[in-house]
Amino acid sequence: MSIQDLEQIFQDKIDKEIKIEPKDWMPEAYRKTNIRQISQHAHSEVVGMLPEGNWISRAPSLKRKAILIAKVQDEAGHGLYLYSSAETLGSSRDEMIADLLSGKAKYSSIFNYPTLTWADMGAVGWLVDGAAILNQVMLCRTSYGPYARAMVRICKEESFHQRQGFESLLVLSRGTDEQKAMCQDAINRWWWPSLMMFGPKDSESTNSDQSMKWKIKRKTNDELRQQFIDMCAEQVKILNMTLPDEQLKWNAQTQHYDFGEIDWNEFWNVVKGNGPCNKQRLDARKKAWNDGEWVRQAAAAHAEKKLKKQKAA
Repeated sequence: MSIQDLEQIFQDKIDKEIKIEPKDWMPEAYRKTNIRQISQHAHSEVVGMLPEGNWISRAPSLKRKAILIAKVQDEAGHGLYLYSSAETLGSSRDEMIADLLSGKAKYSSIFNYPTLTWADMGAVGWLVDGAAILNQVMLCRTSYGPYARAMVRICKEESFHQRQGFESLLVLSRGTDEQKAMCQDAINRWWWPSLMMFGPKDSESTNSDQSMKWKIKRKTNDELRQQFIDMCAEQVKILNMTLPDEQLKWNAQTQHYDFGEIDWNEFWNVVKGNGPCNKQRLDARKKAWNDGEWVRQAAAAHAEKKLKKQKAA
């Protein structure tokens, strides 16, 4: 059977909404695109623990501390599910982590911004997790089976994180003048980076068209970004806060909110490794990887010893 025939069978399965499984034939470009996207997603979950872990010891109450610990634990689990999904495509976890630590692999640019106040934990939950959910709900129907199935549980947990974040901001928005100011300040700082999470404009997205054809993605960057803006522009009214965009305005003709231009220079600067916390985040991951070397060696030795016992028996 020719490559053309195999590609046609492959595309027919996708068009019929039949999931592609690890042992199925797939174009090498499809495999590589999924490895890049899934590993990038996994890296984002793990690196995303850092700005939140920064506030665990300083949470304002035992309740908030427990909630934040649980959330950070969830993110670690998400990284595990995603690394496992990517491994089914033939990429080892060591390879993926090496690419992250060398700077070859990327993670979401949003995690290169600092969390300066407690209100940032609410803004991250509402805005960052909210943006992530719009991307991820779509991925529950992505064409690669292991990725789609992993996303079902991840989306349930991320939805909970978003509600937690909004509730935290709601409490602050009804507090003292200082707490209200803290709430507004966090929204101001996280709004534009959250819009950047959806990636570059469709006209500048190099992988979007092919990913749409293969149903790795179901909506374009700009479609998802507009959906997010429409949602947040209404939700922010409940907080009695404002979004930091003077051009944000309901357009009755399009039935969407118009909004201002994103600072794409800032976006690309952060993606290229020049954001406020890029070096700090990678240094933290490198230290964790190096400090954990003895744990990996011990686990490997235990597994080998266990296997020898099983063979001897």
